[in-house]
Amino acid sequence: MFEQIDIYCERTDFTLLAEPVNAITNAAFFIAAVMLYLLAKREEALDWKSGLLIGLIVVIGTGSTLFHTLATVWAMLSDSLPILAFQICFIVLYCRFALGWHCWRSATMLAAFFVAMGLAMSAPRSMLNGSVEYLPALFFVALLGLFHLKYATRERYGLLLAAGIFLISVTVRSIDRDICETFPLGTHFLWHCLNGCVLYFSTRAFILNKDRA
Repeated sequence: MFEQIDIYCERTDFTLLAEPVNAITNAAFFIAAVMLYLLAKREEALDWKSGLLIGLIVVIGTGSTLFHTLATVWAMLSDSLPILAFQICFIVLYCRFALGWHCWRSATMLAAFFVAMGLAMSAPRSMLNGSVEYLPALFFVALLGLFHLKYATRERYGLLLAAGIFLISVTVRSIDRDICETFPLGTHFLWHCLNGCVLYFSTRAFILNKDRA
C-alpha cells in the first residue's frame, strides 16, 4: 500500500512537490463544489441528495491531491475510489430523482454500468494510458444526457455539455505519457481542470431538475 507510483509526465522523482501543476489544478474540484453548494442554497435544493454529490466532489479533490503529492498505492485508491463512488451515486440519484424512475429500472441502469465497468477493467491497463476505465462513465453520461435532453425542465443540454467536455478530458488524459518527450509537463493537469467542469455541469443538471419528474 505504500509502494510509490510514477505514471504521469510531470513526475520525475518521488519528492512531495514533484507534480506541482497536477496537484494545484485539483483546485478545480473544490471550486466546483463551492459553486454547486451556492447553487443548491440559492435554489433551496440543498438536501441529502445534492449534499452527497457535492461532498463526493470534495473527497475526489482531496484524494487526487494526495495522490499527486504522495504518489503511493493507498493515495491512488483515495483518488480512484471516490470517483467510482460518485459515478454510482450519480447514476442512481439521477435515475430515481431527476427521471423519476422506479427502483428496479434505476437498478437495471446501474447493473448495466457495472457490466460496462467490468469489461473496461478487463482491458489491458496500457490501453489509452489507463483511461479505458473511464469510457463507461463517458458513455453513461452521454446516455443520461439524451434522457435529460428529452425530459429535463431546466437546462436541457446540461448533461450533454458535461459529456462533451468529458470526451475531451478522457482524450487529454490518454495522451499524457505519449507526449512526455515533447511536452514534459504532460496533459494530466487538463484532466483535472476539465473534470472539475464535468462534475459541475453534471451535478448542476441534477440539482436543477431533481424531484421535478
